[in-house]
Parts: sequence; structure tokens; C-alpha cells
Amino acid sequence: MKKLISLLVLFTFGLSSCEKDDICDANTPTTPRLVMTFYDISSPTKTKNVTNLKVIGDEMEEGIVFNESLAEDDPLRYVTNGSTVSIPLKVNDTTATFKFIYSSLSTTAINTDVIKFNYNTQNVYVSRACGFKTIFQLKNILPFVHTDPDGDTFWMTEVDLENPNIESENETHIKVYF
Repeated sequence: MKKLISLLVLFTFGLSSCEKDDICDANTPTTPRLVMTFYDISSPTKTKNVTNLKVIGDEMEEGIVFNESLAEDDPLRYVTNGSTVSIPLKVNDTTATFKFIYSSLSTTAINTDVIKFNYNTQNVYVSRACGFKTIFQLKNILPFVHTDPDGDTFWMTEVDLENPNIESENETHIKVYF
């Protein structure tokens, strides 16, 4: 009987020493988004808030969700009014195109600019629990192409590359003046 109990105890401890549960900490950096900061064209050092900006990527119908707490059918879910916006790039491609619709909730003053980002990707191992993340490098030649699909005026007067290495969301990658 003592042998059986000893074997059970040994077996129990043997199972408990198996691989621990790996949980990816929520604070672990994951695949970063491209960070764009908006500035006042008349005072280039001052940030400026966009008004009802809606960002729609290729193959998206509604656009990027900026207000997750709102219902899916609420148009405010897809707009932002800040001076910074974070855009997810495609991890399985080398280009991503977005429509930036300024004043998207207006009935008369809507203006759309399109930016196509050109980049390279690199998968980086984070940990066993978190797996891999993708970092991006905007290309040296033509890191982006800025167009006006409507043929009216560009609302983004100037678009500048600040940092081509997209490794975190703690810095601005693209500066936009309007």
C-alpha cells in the first residue's frame, strides 16, 4: 500500500512539473501600428486635431474602429478627432492603401486623400507565450504615395516621413500638415 501511495504522490508531482501555462502578458509589445501625427500648417510645431477623420483601408467596408465601446452601426465608432492616429499595416503584404476622409460626418465639406504605404516586413520572436510580432520598415524610395482621388484639393498639405522603422507605437512615423 505504501508503494502505491508513493507512486501516486510521485506521479502527481511528476504531472505538476510539466510545462507551465504560458500566458502572453497584455503589456507585451505586439505588432505595432503606423503612427501619424497631425500638425498645423501655419504653425508647424503645433499639433492640430483632425475633425471627424475616417480611415478606410483597401478591402474594408466601414473603416478602422477608433471607438470600440460604441455599437457597430454607430457612425462615430469609425471616426476620430485627435491629433494622432494609429494605422494597422498588413503583415502579409508589402503595401497598404488607406483613404483618409476629413470631416467625414459633414454633408458638404468632405475631403478624401489616399496614401499608399510601401514597406518591408520582418517577423520577430517575442516569446513562447506570445509567439512572433511583425515589424515594418518603410521603403527608402517612395515610402508612400499621396494622391487625391476626387480631384479637388489635398486636405493633407504636406506629408513627411519622420521615422521609417515601425517597431513601436511610442513615436511618430509620419507627420501630416494641414
